[in-house]
Amino acid sequence: MTLGVLAVLAMAFVMFAGFWTDWLWYRSVAYSSVFTTTLWTKIGLFLVFGLLMALAIGLNIWLAHRLRPPLSAMSLEQQSLDRYRMSVAPYKKWVLLAVTALVGLIAGASASGQWRTWLMYVNGVSFGQKDPQFKLDVSFYAFDLPWYRFLLGFGFAAVVLSLIAAAVTHYLYGGLRITSPGARATGAATGHLSVLLGVFVTLKAVAYWLDRYGLAVKSSDFKATDNWTGLRYVDANAYLPAKTILFCIAVICAVLFFATLWRRTWQLPVIGFGLMVLSAILIGGLYPAIVQKFQVQPNEQAKEAPFIQKNIDATRDAYDIDDAKVDDYAGTSTTDDSAKLRASADSAASYRVMDPNVVSPAFQQLQQKRNYYQFPKTLDVDRYKGEDGKEQDTVIGLRELNLQGLPKRNWINDHFTYTHGYGVIAARGTTTGTNPTGSPDFTESGLPTTGELGKYEQRIYYGEKTEQYSIVGGPQKELDYEEDGEKTTSYKGDSGVSLGNAFNRAAYAVSFSEPQILYSGAIGDGSRILYNRTPKERVEAVAPWLTIDGDAYPAVVDGRIQWIVDAYTTTNGYPYASRTTLGDTTADSLTTNQRAVVAQQNQVNYIRNSVKATVDAYDGKVKLYEWDTEDPVLKTWRKAFPGTVEPRADIPKELMDHLRYPQDLFKVQRELLTRYHVENPAQFYSGSDAWQVPDDPTNKEPGSVPPYYLSMKMPDQDTQKFSLTTTFTPKGRPNLGAFMAVDADAASKDYGTIRLLRVTSTVKGPGQVQSELNGNDDVAEFVRNLKGTDSDIEYGNLLTVPLDGGFLYIEPVYTRGGTQNYPLLRKVAASYGSKIVFENSLGEALNAVFGVEGDTTTPPTEPDEPPGDTTEPPATGDAALKKAIADAQKAYTAGETALKEQDWEAYGKAQKDLQAALERAAAAQPKAGGSSDSSGSSGASDSSGTEGATKPEGDDQGS
Repeated sequence: MTLGVLAVLAMAFVMFAGFWTDWLWYRSVAYSSVFTTTLWTKIGLFLVFGLLMALAIGLNIWLAHRLRPPLSAMSLEQQSLDRYRMSVAPYKKWVLLAVTALVGLIAGASASGQWRTWLMYVNGVSFGQKDPQFKLDVSFYAFDLPWYRFLLGFGFAAVVLSLIAAAVTHYLYGGLRITSPGARATGAATGHLSVLLGVFVTLKAVAYWLDRYGLAVKSSDFKATDNWTGLRYVDANAYLPAKTILFCIAVICAVLFFATLWRRTWQLPVIGFGLMVLSAILIGGLYPAIVQKFQVQPNEQAKEAPFIQKNIDATRDAYDIDDAKVDDYAGTSTTDDSAKLRASADSAASYRVMDPNVVSPAFQQLQQKRNYYQFPKTLDVDRYKGEDGKEQDTVIGLRELNLQGLPKRNWINDHFTYTHGYGVIAARGTTTGTNPTGSPDFTESGLPTTGELGKYEQRIYYGEKTEQYSIVGGPQKELDYEEDGEKTTSYKGDSGVSLGNAFNRAAYAVSFSEPQILYSGAIGDGSRILYNRTPKERVEAVAPWLTIDGDAYPAVVDGRIQWIVDAYTTTNGYPYASRTTLGDTTADSLTTNQRAVVAQQNQVNYIRNSVKATVDAYDGKVKLYEWDTEDPVLKTWRKAFPGTVEPRADIPKELMDHLRYPQDLFKVQRELLTRYHVENPAQFYSGSDAWQVPDDPTNKEPGSVPPYYLSMKMPDQDTQKFSLTTTFTPKGRPNLGAFMAVDADAASKDYGTIRLLRVTSTVKGPGQVQSELNGNDDVAEFVRNLKGTDSDIEYGNLLTVPLDGGFLYIEPVYTRGGTQNYPLLRKVAASYGSKIVFENSLGEALNAVFGVEGDTTTPPTEPDEPPGDTTEPPATGDAALKKAIADAQKAYTAGETALKEQDWEAYGKAQKDLQAALERAAAAQPKAGGSSDSSGSSGASDSSGTEGATKPEGDDQGS
């Protein structure tokens, strides 16, 4: 008995542990109201609908049992059933309770999953817009209709289960008979089942009535576009009246079923039900098919034009693309002045030659410092002010913890000693470094980091790669970083949950299936457990009604590293707006599981970037800021969860400088704009101006070209703006169809303004430019030279920039392999018009593609000697020989370095310097021997030194 009680208590504690740890976590992040609101809503729905279902089933079973005939018919059927009645009789109450409890639990669990639907229904606010067909506010379709449909589905389930339970009970107790002589059903059973069937048909009538409104949000196949949503001609002129007629027939049929309480006959209800079924086939199916075949198809474009216009207007509004500016753009240069083009190219954009999708291995190799650190595969692009005070596009990544790189894996190391990453690494996006040549030009580097970001909290306890739990702040010290030995620290933040009491430790030991948490001596006073540590995970947890953008990015704000997370409100109930699948639309050639959108509902037809969230990398604090102040969906959720979202006015100025237009929203909008840039119904129907998002020509893996952040200016802009850009090609064609850019700087007055340039001439598309580049003679020679060093070529982002009526393509080209297994920028390709060039630097590429030297060149390096008359007399004799040997050794070393870095220009110069030094050394040898005081021994020694300089022992590469 004691063991049984203990077992039950243990099981109860296991079930309670998950609930308790969740409560502790929400309380630790100061969002306990989200936990309690969600919990009580789920409990309320569970109890209400579970009890309703249990009462419905239980009442009908009890009623069927009470209406049983006093005497059963004398037949073999009833004699067989007597055995079942006798076996059930002693346990009738328990069977009734078990059946009702089971269906109640199932129904309650199903209803609790509708907590979002309920909260949106009771808190819904008006959109202030009416649908064009029924003139109802959009909130009816977004907030009310889903709840009505749930209630209808629940009602159908309750009636059907009640009907089955009542029929089984009537049969068991003789109210229904199959083979017995006489009437097949008693009057009481007939009346009971007729009422249930009447309720079922009544619900069917309600369903027909709601189906009328459902036509406004119904998806269907249509030639004009995929995922068409809303009424078409056949819906408005056939299905809509058919649903109204079927509603009336269903009401009449329901009345006939209820009438059996007095008539005690099934004749009229069965006739009515048959009429309803026949009407559903003829009126609801055949008639619309005839209208479609003989009225619509012969002149579909004209018939559908008004409905296409409604769909266009609603879709453009629902995806916030109704203000997108579409301008015709020639695509070919408006001037022959090469000097003017070259000058314009300097100001058209800040060409980002550091591709954040390529250079992560260079960050890893040059700034990892320790094996237990790592950088994300794809880095981020942000804006920071340089030493001159001007903003510059910056490639940024955090040095996060990598447990796979630990020197020794064990529980203490994994969860107590190695707990956090350290430091921000940043590099200029428009220039390269010199150590080695072609590497990132770091503005913040080292361990601890130093540079242009100033002083900030460098410890990273919360990050994209930080998925394990850590226990900090207790007696066990953490490794901070290594510099002249290990530096240790102890967490001082208020994040995480205290493990100071045995109850919490036991709960987490159960939740994490880790018994050592309960008894480990490494846990003591002040110990706190950190978990749910990725930024997207934390934002989703505190705001489970938001859809989370796939790319959280870091920024240094007020001395702290803040993760910035864009979040969206969505709905699937915007009338007439075509739907999109977020998982598919937001995927491109760079999308991974870590960078995928976290969608609350994958199919949507309305989306707003309504919230900007931040997660502190040190203490994990989550803040939600209102961004779209007009979004009715956000207003609804703020009513449901008051106090969770801070007003937009509270966004700090320094944080505002780093907010940007989100990529996933941009991807959704660009996908919709492939068709919905057309606003004329006839042209939309024909699809003559349809676009497509091209595949990424620089990536071997299939996938759409990703959008690129770039500071640039569109033709109607006077200065560069931080923008998010993409290209389109005509449907089924490789040439350039359009170019799209959105002002991505949150501090700009034009933030979110979408500009589209529709190309009116034949211009090479990204794929064609890449194909031409691959076939270029200079590229072919470059690739051949790489083969000898066992290196590979790697293409960076192919940037497209509008320039004086044409388009300038810029593409950085990296090499990796050989002795350096990380990418280094070696070449830059450029294309304008019909010309394509492949040069050593961006400036040279721009000069070559326009055939004119530009004003912007690489700043000269500081001279090795101060200006003035520094000419030294030429060395002679022994001094000349020594100098020649030293120069030869220096040239040889420079050549070896250039060879390792695959810097062919520097390698060629080093070989020339080496040849010249060797010639001078050979010429100086006789003179040195003649002046020697030791009978030429000095000359022999120097000759030996020369040989060593030209080809050191064990090195067979030479020149």
